[in-house]
Order: sequence, then structure tokens, then C-alpha cells
Amino acid sequence: MSLATAPRGPHPDAPGLPVGIDEDLVRAVVETFYGSVRRDPVLGPIFEEAVEDWPAHMDRLCAFWSSLTLITGRYKGNPFEAHLRLPAALGPDHFAVWLGLFDETLDALCTPEQAEVFRVRARRVAESLSLGLAIRRGELPMTRAPRQRHQSGGNG
Repeated sequence: MSLATAPRGPHPDAPGLPVGIDEDLVRAVVETFYGSVRRDPVLGPIFEEAVEDWPAHMDRLCAFWSSLTLITGRYKGNPFEAHLRLPAALGPDHFAVWLGLFDETLDALCTPEQAEVFRVRARRVAESLSLGLAIRRGELPMTRAPRQRHQSGGNG
């Protein structure tokens, strides 16, 4: 099963549309950013060990960012599960480096308005993954109690 589906147009309410984000910019950001990631002494070795097929991985990442910025629905994977399988335990320091490299890429390629659309989503992704991984590893407690099922009707 492919985690990236065929290109489809952006949703009319996509946050990237009013600021001029398109598929070409998404690809430029992703390719430039992950080129930096691969050269980074902290993140590079982690990604090089984890990614076997870089062209396919880049397509999945473009689908992911297209889905986030243009609401294309192209990405069908589970980023949390993918990061959970990484050999290195990712922590806040890793995500800080990731966000720093992402900011550098955005500053180089995007208008300030375009950069903000990407940046807001990147921060959400980093925070969600970082917290989720820490909780899964038992480093943080669950922040809310599991849902309780309500009993309906009856005498009980």
C-alpha cells in the first residue's frame, strides 16, 4: 500500500492557497529541508539508518506536507507509528534541531506568509510527535484519563 496517493488539487479552504503555496513550493521545501537533515550531524545518521528508499520517502513527505498546507488528502500514513519504529529514541533536542533546520529552509525559500503556514504546522507536528513518543516510552504520564463508557438506559 502506498502512503502517498496521486496528486489532487488543493481544498478551496486550504491555508496555503491565499499565501501562494503550491505543490512546487511544497516539493522545494521538502527536498531542501531533508537535504539539510541528511547533512546534519545529529539527525542525518538517524534518517540515513531509517530510510531505505529516499525518492519514495521524499514523495511521502511531499504528500504529507501537501496534506497539511493544501488539504489535498494525499498522505495516508501514520507519522507517529513511523517515528516510533526509529532505532534512536527521539527527544526534544532532536525536534529542536529539526525545527531549526526547517526554519532555515523556510527563510530561504518562502515569503514570510508562506513560511508561517508551514511553521505553524511544523511546530504542531514536532510537539505532537515529541509528546506522543515520550508518553509511549513511559517518560511522561498520560495527560488525561481514558474515556469511560456510558451505560444507557436500564436499571443500573
